[in-house]
Amino acid sequence: MPHSAPPGSATPPGALGPVVPAPPQAVHPRSSASTPPKSGRPDPTRGSTVGFHAGGPNDRGAGGTLYGRGVSPAVDASPAEARPERRNTPSPRPHPSAVTADSEGAMTDAYVSRETEDPPLAQEAKRAVEILNPSGEITMPRPPRRRTMCVANQKGGVGKTTTAVNIAVALALHGNRVLVIDLDPQGNASTGLNVPHHSGVPDVYDCLIDGAPLDAVTQQVEGIPNLWAVPATIDLAGAEIELVSVVARESRLKRAIEAGGDAYDYIFIDCPPSLGLLTVNALVAAEEVLIPIQCEYYALEGVQALTNNIELVRSHLNPKLDITTVLLTMYDRRTRLADLVEQDVRNHFGEKCLNAVIPRNVRVSEAPSYSQSVMTYDPGSRGAVSYFEAAQEIALRGAQGAQVGGVA
Repeated sequence: MPHSAPPGSATPPGALGPVVPAPPQAVHPRSSASTPPKSGRPDPTRGSTVGFHAGGPNDRGAGGTLYGRGVSPAVDASPAEARPERRNTPSPRPHPSAVTADSEGAMTDAYVSRETEDPPLAQEAKRAVEILNPSGEITMPRPPRRRTMCVANQKGGVGKTTTAVNIAVALALHGNRVLVIDLDPQGNASTGLNVPHHSGVPDVYDCLIDGAPLDAVTQQVEGIPNLWAVPATIDLAGAEIELVSVVARESRLKRAIEAGGDAYDYIFIDCPPSLGLLTVNALVAAEEVLIPIQCEYYALEGVQALTNNIELVRSHLNPKLDITTVLLTMYDRRTRLADLVEQDVRNHFGEKCLNAVIPRNVRVSEAPSYSQSVMTYDPGSRGAVSYFEAAQEIALRGAQGAQVGGVA
């Protein structure tokens, strides 16, 4: 049994006795400015844990207490001096004089490019002003003589009416005098141009059956000074049957145009989706054929039948007729089929195919519901810009008088 010291006797060295709090002592002035380290963290001055110490007798202070219990450490240094504080200071910025001339030029170019580049809304507004041309400053070249173009394709839904209406509006907005003849009994071109075409309105039927002059059935398109239209009513649906017994039934429309069509730079004839007498009248009256081709396989089949019919008309009724313009419509860049159809069409028609391609655009489909073309409905849309570019190509080819597909 261990021997216990009587009260009041001294504790032998090396034995752990009761811890007696030391009397308060004066704090060193240098250690008061620093915050003691937290319990449980290593002390850099001793390598042990702060808050308790189980060392030998040399670690005990004069009062017999443990370090941290009221006695200052033997080393007279504050924790702040023993462990200097680390600061994550950023690297100093270079002096303005240290910036080289090349870096200044690069920074200046970056700032200038950001300031001069227009935001998307500003770019769209700029395109809209260019297409609408309210000041009349932007003009497309006028052809040396009248160009009569038949917009034909026996395949339905390829964009014949949409192409005829929008290209006509684009040319008229930029200084050309344009006439659109609606030869489709559905009257969609008349709807797109906001021209009355209800029953009883003078229309192209009167020219085909009664021999009326073209000026008697022509109407001015509202809002576009250089654009006129010949509407089509429901009466035109029976014209093919009535034309069977008429003498020279294939050239009735040609006579009407020759009697009163010299005042125009362009005449666009919107054909029905068939190869009947109405389409034959349009092919005989025109000198050029504009074929809209949808970027799908079925449209290619219809083009083959149309080209055969054009050859028959040219060999028997109209030697001047030729395919001069091919326009790809409803192009969907997300599909590989559209690319394949475009390659086939360009390989077959060559330079006759316009560089402009009409993409699928909802604005083009919405415009007829407001009795407008996409050029006036949303001039900043992709569809309007594409039709504007197509009209520019047609105008440049006509003004240059170049040989396009064998037709000057």
